[in-house]
Amino acid sequence: MSIGNSNSPEEERPSTDDRSEDRIVEPSVEGPSIGTALKKARIAAGLTVDEVSSTTRVRIPIVHAIEEDDFTRCGGGVYARGHIRTLARAVHIDPEPLIDSFDAAHGGRPAPTPAAPMFEAERIRPERQRPNWTAAMVAAIVAVIGFVGFTAFSGGGDGQGKRPVAEGSASPKPAPKQPAGKPAAQPQQTPSAPKPEPSDSAIAAAPKDLVTVVLTADTGESWISAKDHSGRLLFDGTLVQGESKTFTDKESVDLVLGDAGVIKLFVNGKEIKERFQAGQVERLTYTKDDPRQGQAQAG
Repeated sequence: MSIGNSNSPEEERPSTDDRSEDRIVEPSVEGPSIGTALKKARIAAGLTVDEVSSTTRVRIPIVHAIEEDDFTRCGGGVYARGHIRTLARAVHIDPEPLIDSFDAAHGGRPAPTPAAPMFEAERIRPERQRPNWTAAMVAAIVAVIGFVGFTAFSGGGDGQGKRPVAEGSASPKPAPKQPAGKPAAQPQQTPSAPKPEPSDSAIAAAPKDLVTVVLTADTGESWISAKDHSGRLLFDGTLVQGESKTFTDKESVDLVLGDAGVIKLFVNGKEIKERFQAGQVERLTYTKDDPRQGQAQAG
C-alpha cells in the first residue's frame, strides 16, 4: 500500500504564524517597505539601533517600530514623517522616496497652510501695552507750564494777583472814606492779656494736708514732668510761656524741669526762689512740710 508523498502542497506553503497580529504593516507601492529599507540601510552602514537612537534622539522603541512599518507610536503623521526623514539621513539614504511612499499609504501629504492668513493673524495680534513714561512726563511738564502761565496771567494788570474768596465767606468791606483835612484814625491797640500767674488767694488757700505745687512758665517755654508719690504720671508735656499747672498729692510730688531757669515755682503757698540757670534740667521732690527751713521764701 502506497503511503504517498508526505510533502503535500499545503505543507509546502510558508507559515504565517510568526506575523504579529498587532503590528501594522504598510503596503509598499514598489520595492521594499519603508521600515525594511531603513533597516537594510542601517545594517549596511554598520549601525545598531542604539547608535541610531543616540544620533537622532529618536527613542529606541520608536526606531524598532518604524523598522517594522508600525507608525502608530510616532504620535501622528507629522511626527512620523519627521522620524522617517531623520532616520533616513542617519543611515545615509534619500528620505524623499520614503516620504512619498508614506504619503501614498496615508492619503497624501496635508495641504500647507496659506502664508497670507498667517501673516495677517500675526500682523493684527494685539501687542501688550506698556506704560508710555515719555508721554506722561511731557503731559506733566505741559500741565506745570500751563499752571504757571495761568497764575502769571491772572495776576497781571497792577502786578498783584487776585486772591480767590472762599465760598460762603463774606467779602471784605471797603474802609470808610475820611473827610479831607482830618488824619486817618489809628487802629485801637488791643492790650495784651496779662500773663496768668497764680493768685495770692489761690496760693494761700492751698490745703494743709496735701502737697500743692504750682508751676508757671514765666520767661519762656519748658518741658515738665510731674508724678505723685506712687509714681503715677500726673503730667508730661510742655508749658508755653505764661501757662501754669497745679499738682497735688497727699504725700509728695516729683518734678522734672527741662528748663528750670524759666519756671516760677510755688510749693504749699510759698514761692521757691532757687536760682536755676537757663537751660538747666532739675529733678525736684516736695512734701507737705516744704518749704523747709533754709529754703528761700517769697518776699
